Amino acid sequence: MTGIQSGLVLFGILMVLLVVRVPIGVAMFMVGAGGYVAFTGGEWAPLLNSLKNLAYARLSNYDLVVIPLFLLMGQFATHGGLSRSLFRFVKAFMGHWPGGIAMAAVGACAAFGAICGSSLATAATMGQVALPELDRAKYSGALATGALAAGGTLGIMIPPSVPLVIYAILTQESIGKLFMAAIVPGLIAMVGYMVVIQLLVAWKPLLGPAGARAGWAERFKALVVVLPVLAVFVVVIVGIYGGWANPTEAAAIGAAACGLLAIGGGMRWRGLWAVGLGTAQTTAMIFLVLLGADQLNTALALSQMPAELAAWVQQSGFPPLLVMIAILLTYVLLGCVMDSLAMILLTIPVFYPVVMGLDFWGLGQTDKSIWFGILALMVVEIGLVHPPVGMNVYIINRLARNVPLTETFKGVVPFLISDFARITLLLFVPAISLVLVRTFSP
Repeated sequence: MTGIQSGLVLFGILMVLLVVRVPIGVAMFMVGAGGYVAFTGGEWAPLLNSLKNLAYARLSNYDLVVIPLFLLMGQFATHGGLSRSLFRFVKAFMGHWPGGIAMAAVGACAAFGAICGSSLATAATMGQVALPELDRAKYSGALATGALAAGGTLGIMIPPSVPLVIYAILTQESIGKLFMAAIVPGLIAMVGYMVVIQLLVAWKPLLGPAGARAGWAERFKALVVVLPVLAVFVVVIVGIYGGWANPTEAAAIGAAACGLLAIGGGMRWRGLWAVGLGTAQTTAMIFLVLLGADQLNTALALSQMPAELAAWVQQSGFPPLLVMIAILLTYVLLGCVMDSLAMILLTIPVFYPVVMGLDFWGLGQTDKSIWFGILALMVVEIGLVHPPVGMNVYIINRLARNVPLTETFKGVVPFLISDFARITLLLFVPAISLVLVRTFSP
């Protein structure tokens, strides 16, 4: 059996375990352990010998400290009422337009994602804030829930982004450069969603009636309240890329700043307990998935699948663009059965060598690595809103109890069209993700 065939068998077993609802981290660890034993002659001793170093080798990585710190920053933003301030700010300037409250929700999702880093948390938090306002304004249930589900994906598109941190660790890429590269595509995503809302409302005005116009005094007050939140984002991103703070230090500063804002906004001991518990639980989940992915990737390395696949693609004569489209379609299909973090951990060790061995638009190795990371992130985020999984859809639909699930899935379809248009644009114009990196590189 060739390495590619062996790897496909492992992936097939993994898919079966996921279908029967085995947790992704446990499933990857089980398949990886079984593959390790099979590829080392059926002996258990080599596996046990490797396990004694597995957890330490992964979790002693200093770069991983940035993950719980960004999660803590997001938890403070979620439980500290910062989401409500962001929504009121955007609504004050856009709420009087047709579809303006839905557009304000999307804008607030983007702003909240800049201090959160989690799509699920962004969708859940902004859903609690915006859905009552959209309901009072008599917005269509499909438009309201679809806009919030799609807007929630901006939580991992707008930096800081936990999946981008994982990608950077797996590929030895610069976290700061990846964060900088994600800003323009993230803003294009936000604008694309707003354009979709405008087109829908122009087609059927009753889908999103205009709200009341806010006075300039109200707008100024909303701006003053939200300025500290925007300052946190600027300090974290500029600090990382400017070189005066490494990602861990910048994340610690951001978490401390969000903590002070949350406490100043009225957070008490119960809120602090919820913040600590939420951070611990999510960190534990991510680290378990990391360990499972390490074990599986070790087995895949023993099978020689990544190297054989990269060599086969290079020798096949397939156009590089066709290979990239096939990879992106694979991500879309995987989004039907697993979450974004698991997809990144599972596929990057396999796809990354393939991509780096091909020529795309004459890009250098670093530019190609950054471009692929942003492309992969954007396709992975689609899995959060397309059926049958669509975790953002289920979260928003659970909050909007009067909207049928089928209506929410119908509501996200126009936003998915916007997603595919944006991915196509970035695929053919890599400079979109590289412009800030090249502009501010020393």
